[in-house]
Amino acid sequence: MKTRIKINSNGSIRVEGDFEIVDHEGNVFNLNGRTSVALCRCNLSENRPFCDGAHKGKFDCSSVAFELPAPKA
Repeated sequence: MKTRIKINSNGSIRVEGDFEIVDHEGNVFNLNGRTSVALCRCNLSENRPFCDGAHKGKFDCSSVAFELPAPKA
């Protein structure tokens, strides 16, 4: 299954599909079979890197899609 990442307005980053999440040391988080998770982007979650909903009413950020410039050679 293709991985899909959705940037939610005023909320989390939703990751769905076939993926793994690793920490800064390369250790894999045990997702216990989940094929979708919400990642915190407000830094208020007590369950980082996962979203626990702590952002509600305290985080204002939305993103719209755009085209990145070509990579530098």
